[in-house]
Amino acid sequence: MNVLGIETSCDETGVALYSTERGLLAHTLYSQIAVHREYGGVVPELASRDHVRKTLPLVQEVLDCAKLTAKDIDAVAYTAGPGLVGALMVGATISRSLALGWGVPALGVHHMEGHLLAPMLEEDRPEFPFVALLVSGGHTQLVRVDGIGEYQILGESLDDAAGEAFDKAAKMLGLPYPGGPQIARIAEDGDPKRFNFPRPMINRPGLDFSFSGLKTHTLTTVRALEAEAPLTDQDKSDIARAFEEAVVSTLVIKCRRALEQENLHRLVMAGGVSANRNLRKQLAETLGKQGSEVFYPAPQFCTDNGAMIAYAGAQRLAAGQVDGTEVQVRPRWPMTELPPILAVPEASGDAL
Repeated sequence: MNVLGIETSCDETGVALYSTERGLLAHTLYSQIAVHREYGGVVPELASRDHVRKTLPLVQEVLDCAKLTAKDIDAVAYTAGPGLVGALMVGATISRSLALGWGVPALGVHHMEGHLLAPMLEEDRPEFPFVALLVSGGHTQLVRVDGIGEYQILGESLDDAAGEAFDKAAKMLGLPYPGGPQIARIAEDGDPKRFNFPRPMINRPGLDFSFSGLKTHTLTTVRALEAEAPLTDQDKSDIARAFEEAVVSTLVIKCRRALEQENLHRLVMAGGVSANRNLRKQLAETLGKQGSEVFYPAPQFCTDNGAMIAYAGAQRLAAGQVDGTEVQVRPRWPMTELPPILAVPEASGDAL
């Protein structure tokens, strides 16, 4: 079965083709970073308009790359939520229109389930059960995963997601959007001994997160330095280093606790922040000492992308799930409401 996947939940238009027999056939991604950078964040109306312009040309690009035509497509999967309602509607209406015109089924996919399953696109894929850390601009969650659709939320952010906190800290330092990669870049030149930022909620029971206090501490540090003199590049690097270390340490501590609590030894990390090299290094070192394995998607599949939607959709379509006649998107959509499926169909794993 060849499944076309379309992702338009926020500010990236992703399109991919996944075969349940041959693996990932083709994928492409258009990022709107340049469109939104001058505003310091995503402008929903501009995001929706750009999805309108880019989606169909990207669909044709993927078909050409895979050397397939519309007649070879067996189903269309698209992101139905969570996300920006306008952006979701663009992807949903285009996807449903293509499916109707081609006479094939369509299925709306949960965006975070796509992220959670993205490591399944790799040759070294995790087996169920495992704990997943979903960490992005909009979500920070620890989830016990016993199978596709069998999810138990162990902990989540009570305020800002980790990726959102990175963006806000970057803005305090006068760094361009998106902030996460900028913080990571300048943190490499920071002095690790100059500042020691708090690790929020690590001394409390439970697996929830909170980054609002860390954000406030960062702003207080910036203002204290600015009261004496303008921030230097070294000041910014030192603050970025302390901020990144605090977020990374907090995530690592909570992941270790989650594995111990669930008596599991496999962790999957996905979402945009999962591309952070320091986070990957610290997780590998800390969890490796307790005999646990860590699985990630390839860097190109950490951010929003069509491949994860095509894969997640293929699994549910193969299990017989399809959309009804009414187009629905869900800007807010708890992942625990998803129905389980019994098994994951095997694929060759021939990813690009």
